[in-house]
Order: sequence, then C-alpha cells, then structure tokens
Amino acid sequence: MTFKPSPWPRKLRSQEWYGGTSRDNIYHRGWLKNQGYPHDLFDGRPVIGILNTWSDLTPCNGHLRELAEKVKAGVWEAGGFPLEVPVFSASENTYRPTAMMYRNLAALAVEETMRAQPIDGAVLLVGCDKTTPSLLMGAASTDIPSIVVTGGPMLNGWFRGERVGSGTALWQMSEAIKAGTMSKEDFLEAEQAMSRSSGTCNTMGTASTMASMAEALGMALSGNAAIPAVDSRRRVMAQLTGRRIVQMVKDDLKPSDILTREAFENAIRTNGAIGGSTNAVVHLLALAGRVGIDLTLDDWDRLGRDVPTIVNLMPSGKYLMEEFFYAGGLPVVLKRLGEAGLLHKEALTVSGEKIWDEVKDVTNWNEDVILPTEKALAQAGGIAVLKGNLAPKGAVLKPSAATPSLMVHRGRAVVFEDIDDYKRKINDPDLDIDETCVMVLKNCGPRGYPGMAEVGNMGLPPKVLKKGITDMVRISDARMSGTAYGTVVLHTSPEAAAGGPLAIVRDGDFIELDVPNRRLHLDVPEGEIERRLAEWKSPVERPASGYGMLYHDHVTGADTGADFDFLRGARGNAVPKDSH
Repeated sequence: MTFKPSPWPRKLRSQEWYGGTSRDNIYHRGWLKNQGYPHDLFDGRPVIGILNTWSDLTPCNGHLRELAEKVKAGVWEAGGFPLEVPVFSASENTYRPTAMMYRNLAALAVEETMRAQPIDGAVLLVGCDKTTPSLLMGAASTDIPSIVVTGGPMLNGWFRGERVGSGTALWQMSEAIKAGTMSKEDFLEAEQAMSRSSGTCNTMGTASTMASMAEALGMALSGNAAIPAVDSRRRVMAQLTGRRIVQMVKDDLKPSDILTREAFENAIRTNGAIGGSTNAVVHLLALAGRVGIDLTLDDWDRLGRDVPTIVNLMPSGKYLMEEFFYAGGLPVVLKRLGEAGLLHKEALTVSGEKIWDEVKDVTNWNEDVILPTEKALAQAGGIAVLKGNLAPKGAVLKPSAATPSLMVHRGRAVVFEDIDDYKRKINDPDLDIDETCVMVLKNCGPRGYPGMAEVGNMGLPPKVLKKGITDMVRISDARMSGTAYGTVVLHTSPEAAAGGPLAIVRDGDFIELDVPNRRLHLDVPEGEIERRLAEWKSPVERPASGYGMLYHDHVTGADTGADFDFLRGARGNAVPKDSH
C-alpha cells in the first residue's frame, strides 16, 4: 500500500493539554514543570509516551528501565519530548492463576492510559509473553501512532556441554525425574544454567514468537525480534525506535494504517515458518478483533497449511534465539516467504516502507539454523485447526512440535475433570493408562481455570515414562507454553466450562485424532452426547465481585481470541474533555 504522510506541522493531540495560556493549559503544563522541564518543550513538539512494562516481578522485563533510557535518547535526538510511563506488567512466571487472565485487564489499562493522557505517540516497551499482545491491543484500540521495541531473548543456556532452552529443558528434565533417568541434584544444578542473562525465553516460546509477530505485522523495526537482550545492538534498536516514533507522529502513521488483513496474513505464515507458539493464535485473533478485521481459526489453518517450518529452534528443533539472530533473524524468514509467494510484499511497516523493501537484500548466514525448504522441520508447519463433534468451534495443534506417528490416532480417553484432579491421579501407579490412551483435561479454558492456563501439555504418568515413552495424545481447552512440545490438542472450543462437548467426555470413551484431515471426533453416538449435555451442570461458579466477575461475564471463547466482548472494534484516539 502507499502511505501519504499528513501535512506537518499541525496541532498535536498533546496541545489539548499543554498548548495555550488558559487556566487549564497552565494547570497541566505547570505541574509537569516541577520535574525541571524548560518551557519550550511544550511548544508543540511530539510528546512520546514510553509505555514501560518493567517490573522486578517480571524477570523477562527486568532490564527494560535501561532500555527506556536509550529510547528516550532517540526521542530527544529526533526533537520529541519523551515521558516514561509505567504500565501493567503481567509476568507469565509469577502471576496466578495465570498471566493470561490479566492480558485483557492490561490491555484495557494501557488503552485508558493512552487515551487519558497527553501522548501523541507511544513506544511499547515489552518482553514477557502477555506484555506484547496486551500493549498492542491497547494501542490498536486508541489508534495513536505506536511502535514496538522488545527486550530481547536471553543468551543460550549451557549444561554439561549441551544447550539448555528455557522452558523446553524444564519440561524435558521434569519428565526425566519422573522416569528415573535424572537425579534431583542434577536438576538443581541445571537450574543455574537455564537463565544466565537478562531477557525473555531463549527458545521460540511465546515471548520470541510475539516479538516475531510484531515484526511480521510491521509494528516493529526490521530485525527487532531476535537481538539478544544483552547485545549492544538491542540498545541501538531501542534508540532508533525512539527516533522513529517522532517521525511517525509527524506523519500520523497509526496502527490502523499498518494492521491490515494483509499484515495479519503475513504474521500467520511467519508463525508457521518459525514454528511459533500456539499462543499466537489467541493473541492475533484478539488483536484483529480490536481493529475490526474478521480473522478466524479457519484463516489460521488455510494460511499456515502450506508453510514449511524452516527455523531450527527449540522446542521444534535444535538451536536457540542467539543462533537465530546470528543467522540473520526474522528478516531472512520474511525474505524466504516472499520468494515463495507467501508474503504480501506491499504491506506497510512502522518504518514507512513496504515490508519487502526491508528484507529483499538480507543474507542467511547459517543454513543449519534457518533451513532450506527441502530440509524443513515440517513441510506443513502452520498451526493445524481441528474440528469435529468434540470441538465444534475448533481446536489447535502445532505439527512441528508433535510426534508424526501420533498425528492419526484412536485411543481410549483417560479423563481429568480439572487440573487438581490431574495432579491427584497422574502419579498413581494404579491409574488405568498406557501410551495408547488419550489424556483429556477439562475446565481449563478462559472461564474454567479461570484464565486458560498453560497446563495443556500435561506431563505423562511415570508408569509410561519408565517405558521410554515421551509423548502421548493430550486434549484440553487449556493453552500450553510456547516452549513446550508434544502431540497436544489445545484451545478446544467451546470450552468445558461453557458446556462444550469436552465437558461430557468420560473415561473409556474413544477419541479419534486425524490431523491430516483436521478432524477431532468423540466416538460416542450422537444421541448419547445430546443426553449427557442435557444432564450437564457447570462446575464453575461465577465470582461474586471484582475483576474475576468481570472476566467471567465478558471473556469470549478461545476461538475468537479470549478478549472481552466489549473491547472488540477500534474506538479511535478521541481526547477526553478536560474536567478542570
């Protein structure tokens, strides 16, 4: 598309607060001057909000204060006025019951922060899983010029000469403990190697996936996604981002100019090529809903089906984000998609340029990390969307992280009514289960957990692990960490707590999984399914007050992004009336 910048200079949004000599203007301007800002900073230059998700309790984002200083330097250099604003930071590794329950609250808080304050443009300073989508969702709803800069991944972990992928190694080692092939002492020693620098997960987990999605959508500068957190080039990227947002404000380049249907299609295909997290599905569906684009699960399946997974990173492959950066990062992947006719080359980015112009001349420096198509980890690497009488509105599976021999499977259901039921039963040697069974977990969807926690990659029972089995078919309405792996069916919709067919599965029922034909079938007569559903009663009680009640009443299903129903649709950057 061709973008035509708005004429400059023009009256900026911030001038509603700071421009003029009225009592109200002096009220807004005078108080801010107590920080020592000269009068000429309020003369009509762009006010840039640096929306910082730093928190001591969000370890992935613990270094963002330092990065914010580089963003500020860039804003100052470009003639803007930077103001750092702390915003809601939901950490995946500390929030209970799950950070996903608070993604929508964070997005709402960010939206209102942007809408209610004198910000002409925003730098979205993000990192941990939910901080990236929540800030993008808030920015999309206000439609103020915005740009993403991520904190970057950790350096590689190493343990006894082997790469340690954050998250992925944790799942592997915890299973090894149950199988009796790893000692507790070795596990504790390995812990010290898992997180050896600042940054997000060093695998292609949800944080790096969402950083890649931001870049593929055009909402971050080219090359942003993969630079390690502690690499000096990450700080350079932050400073360049600070410079760029000032020009974006002058040009009036907004999220609605960039977040087009073509941009979302580029992101979906990119997710397939990188072996990205299944969490990207719910986040991009929610983001599309914020800008009024009718993106569906069927789009995810259709667009990703023919995309080969060419990024050889854990959990699907061998390497980590550090090697991905050295190989050339996401620009190389986008170039490969473009060469294969799988990229909308005209899509606009925050640079003001077309996405193809940014990547067409890049070089792949390591073809063992970013693979040739003929050596792809999976030739059909996009997210598979399954439907059938067990998932009328769809469920998802990540083929690149699954076991090929289990992609077509029929097995006896072993049912866990909720996560506590699973924890009570899974280590029982008398549990009637073997590797041919299908593990079913209920009531872990958006309403059920609540918040749709990352528990879908249920650990296998020790009695199976001790046979040397490392994967089984698992089905739930939950999510799983982007660092996890296995033949895991997730996001089953409608969820059990909303009366979806998953709610009435019983021990001993047979379930058929057919990924090539996108089918998930409960092999129970239709009349029996209807009878069970008629007798079903929800085990989930509506919270009596507070955010839990709001969440329960308004969260949508995973098939539409698990956003709040009242936040869908762009609402623009209207300036509230001054109350003084």
